Amino acid sequence: MIGDARRVLIPRSQIAERVRELGARIASDLQSLSAATGESVVRWDDTGSPEPVDPGAEVVMIPILTGALVFTADLIRAIPLRMSIHTVAVSSYPGAATQSVGATIRGDVPRGLTGKHVIVVDDILDTGRTLAAIRDAILEQRPASLKICVLLRKERRRDSEVEADYVGFDIPDAFVVGYGLDFDGLYRNLPEILSLEEAEG
Repeated sequence: MIGDARRVLIPRSQIAERVRELGARIASDLQSLSAATGESVVRWDDTGSPEPVDPGAEVVMIPILTGALVFTADLIRAIPLRMSIHTVAVSSYPGAATQSVGATIRGDVPRGLTGKHVIVVDDILDTGRTLAAIRDAILEQRPASLKICVLLRKERRRDSEVEADYVGFDIPDAFVVGYGLDFDGLYRNLPEILSLEEAEG
């Protein structure tokens, strides 16, 4: 029986710092995309704020709902690029389940990705089934590039061969909630990453 979320694995301050680092790294990696035009991807205005810059080919961020919603909202504000955002919904933990039963894509994968730089954003790399399904569907459209960014990566064997290009934190193979991750629809609004503990009795 699942109890309450009590043990904090990653505090909010650490999450915020790491998200800023990930955003800076993604922006830096995309810097090379503007080499042909000689324009810097990251540009700052007179007040020291970042301005969106065209990196050459269009950048498309694809968050996987609903778990990546909070992570993506913070991440994109740390990436000063001109980009579009298109979501995709996937179900892998139905109801009160704590074990993935496989990825089911609900709705269509965004279209029109040919020749674009695509970054898929997910909350957690667990079995790998969800990201493998999304990756394969996107690659069929022949994007210019495809990168995967995850907030969390579980230390476990994957059911599907998939690697993340950007990883926030490596965590043990435990069921976690908070910062967008849920259990039976609850806990998404918690600002930290917490583990669900087994209730006694």
